[in-house]
Amino acid sequence: MGKTIELNDSNFDQVVNSDKPVLVDFWAEWCGPCKMIGPLVEELAGEYEGKAVIAKLNVDENPDVTARYGIRNIPTLLVFKNGQIVDKQVGAVPKSVLAQKLEAQVA
Repeated sequence: MGKTIELNDSNFDQVVNSDKPVLVDFWAEWCGPCKMIGPLVEELAGEYEGKAVIAKLNVDENPDVTARYGIRNIPTLLVFKNGQIVDKQVGAVPKSVLAQKLEAQVA
């Protein structure tokens, strides 16, 4: 089963510069809605294994990337393709919404 990749300030660029879509969940331990969406993100990692990269970034531990993308509200989920943001979701949403965003980018 696929697993989410833990991102940090040093490996972020390397991971998102993928030819596969990359979904990044910006989250924090103290964030209630992040805890709701976390298991859904984990499920997507399994369902999209080999087709997309599913990753998480703790905003408290990685201020550089958080600031670079202007993340102010969490959870924020960004979808990257070839290192560029192609979609964005702020706030907790049903898994189907996240799956649609990924599906739109899967070649």
